[in-house]
Formats: sequence, C-alpha cells, structure tokens
Amino acid sequence: MDARAIIARLRRREVPDAEQLRWFARGLADGTVSDAQAGAFAMAVCMGGLGAEGRAGLTLAMRDSGDVLRWDLPGPVIDKHSTGGVGDCVSLVLAPALAECGACVPMISGRGLGHTGGTLDKLESIPGLSTEVSRDKLAGMVADIGCAIVGATARIAPADRRLYAIRDVTATVESLDLITASILSKKLAVSPAALVLDVKLGSGAFMKSLDEARALAQALCDTANMAGCRTSAVISDMNQPLVPALGNALEVAEVMGILCGAREGPLLQLAAALGGVVLADAGLTGTEQEGAARILSAVRDGRAAERFGRMIAALGGPPGFVSDWARFLPEATVIHEVTARSDGYVTALDGVALGLCVVALGGGRQVESDVVDPAVGLSGLVRLGQKVDRGQPLAVIHAGREEAAQRAETAVRAAIDLGPDPVRVPELIHERIG
Repeated sequence: MDARAIIARLRRREVPDAEQLRWFARGLADGTVSDAQAGAFAMAVCMGGLGAEGRAGLTLAMRDSGDVLRWDLPGPVIDKHSTGGVGDCVSLVLAPALAECGACVPMISGRGLGHTGGTLDKLESIPGLSTEVSRDKLAGMVADIGCAIVGATARIAPADRRLYAIRDVTATVESLDLITASILSKKLAVSPAALVLDVKLGSGAFMKSLDEARALAQALCDTANMAGCRTSAVISDMNQPLVPALGNALEVAEVMGILCGAREGPLLQLAAALGGVVLADAGLTGTEQEGAARILSAVRDGRAAERFGRMIAALGGPPGFVSDWARFLPEATVIHEVTARSDGYVTALDGVALGLCVVALGGGRQVESDVVDPAVGLSGLVRLGQKVDRGQPLAVIHAGREEAAQRAETAVRAAIDLGPDPVRVPELIHERIG
C-alpha cells in the first residue's frame, strides 16, 4: 500500500479497491498520509469520481477509521441528518418525538457551517448546557431518556475530520462522492437501524436546483443502503426559513413554541414527515402516514416536550427549562425593527444572505475560534407570498450593539424582495427518495 500508487490509480480514472481505500483512510487518521497527498486524493476524486461501489467503499473506510458505536437498547436506533439550511431546527423537535414513539435516538450533530446554523450551537444557548459528553454518558442518556443530541468525539470518523479540513482549502468541497462519504461516515458510526435524510433545496440551502438535490439524495440513500443501513430521503424546500427566526436562542424559542403547543407550522409539518418515514423504515409503524400521525400526537399532547426537558437537564441545563423557558434564554441588548418602505408582496428571500447577516451579528463563526453570541439574530421574519404594507415590520434585528444592528438592516433589506403581485409559494416537500 502506498499513497502515491493510490493517487496515481485515481488519476488514471481507476477506482481503488476496498482495501486500498481502508489503508488511505487509516493514513488520514494516523498521519501516515501527508496533507499534500490528501489534497491530491481529494482533487483526483473530484475530477474523476468513484462510482457507487467506490463511494460506498470510501464511506465505510472513513467510518472504520475511528470508533463505531454499538448499542444494547430497548428499541431500534434511529437517526436523522439535514444537509443544512437557515431557520432549520427540526432535530430539536424530532429527536424527543421519535423517542416518545419507541425509538432510541443518539443524534450526533454539528455546529454552524457557513451561512447555516448548527444544532449544537442552538442547544448551547440554554444556560449551563454542554453537548460534549462521554461515550458512556451518551449510552446512559439514550437508555434512560430515549434521545440525546450531542457533539462527535475526536474518535468518530477521524479520517473525515482530516480530509474535510483539506477539502476546505483545496476547492474540493463540491464533490458528490466526498460529500456523501463525509456525511455518512459519521452517521454510520452510530450504527443506526434506520436513517432519514433531509436534503434541502432552495435559496437558503447549499443545493439550489432540484437536479442537484435529487443527485445528492440518491447518492446518500444508495450508499447508506449498500452499507446495510435502511435509509430514505426527503427533499424539502429551503427558499425560506422553516421558522420566522434565525439565531440560536431565537430558534430555540420557536422550538419551545412548537413543543409547548403554542404554535404549529412548517417546522412541525416537516418533523412529522421525516419522523413518519424513519419510523416506518425502522418497523415501528406500518405506514409513513401512521408514523407522521404519531409524531404529531407526541408533540401536541406535550409528551415530546417532557422528554426534551429531561434531555436538557441531563446535558447540564436548567431542570425546569420546559415550564419556564423564556426566563432562561439570553436576550440581546439592542432590538431594532426593519420596516417596509412600500406596499407589496414578499416575492423572494435570500436565505444565504440572511444567514450571513446572523453570522455578522455574532450568531455564527467567521473563523473557527470565534465565540458565538447566542442572543443575536432575526425574528418576526416575513414569509414568502405575504402581503405587507408600508411601515409594517419585515424582520426584527437582535444585536449586541447599535452599529451592528444598522449594518444588519442594510443586509436584511437587500435579502427581501417585494413586488406588486403575489407569488406561488413552493411546496414544503418536493420529493421522497429511497
């Protein structure tokens, strides 16, 4: 085995065999493979591709470069992954609802990436809460509560951690093979019996066209199923945020509104659809429709909220969070309304621009070492197709300083288009794959 030989084989448009891919993944994890060789490998894959079998081989090799978790639990292990969007806090609703339906949900999540928010950052806006837990504590939480949303340890798919950093600086991020292996190597390390994928499409997502989203969803489903995990995907719309808020504490407030029965909307609708798919795939319900109905019931009657509160307390958050959540969430010092300068209909929302606006306010990271301000962001965001009158709020800015709020207003205005005529609002779910 030799890194140069494997790279040369890729350069000739030949796919390395499974043993060569395992050797290369181990080399990424232990440093045997240099940064230059990792970059050359990523570029060769990006240019030539791996095909379905090679993609599955790389995924399993990267999964097996670290710990693969095994479980002794009372129900099937279920997981969910989103490809990233804005105002997307589905995991916080779905994980406790799935647990209430008999699933065991050890959900290893991530932090904000680019314009998209991170589930871990949202959870950690709750005072005292930490998502960094040991393997034993994770297993104990899932056995006791049914769900745990935590961060990955350094031993989960270390080859991916190394290769991802290389891809970020070598213009090789946008490779279907490398994206698939990166996502699934971490998800399959949790050994789920069933996995549902939420592939986002639209202005606030990484995938802008249906063809791109469909290709990624199909590659993810095919690869995960080849690896032995029953997997389906839903292509969902991200031409506007799922909730009318962007920012860590502000999105948690929206989640609590759903879990405590004060509101419904696209967030709950999508959580039910994803839950219905994965409950049926795991054999916990006979049909997806039955599964979706069970998710809705668990949320609407407060059982999911009770599980969520137990999870929050187990992660170090306030024991009484669910009953008095508004008291605990941090609030920004500057609240600034952005009002419409004319009458019209909301014809477009630039999700990437809105997400980057929150990052600039301090709600995300521009470099890895940045400290996130959990209180900042946007709330009260208008919806596509909504009729607004002059002087009506388009959004409310939550900022730490007045000058930051002024800069954010300019960004928000540029991200919201108003027109004289109403527009067709896209369906929330475009396709179901797998």
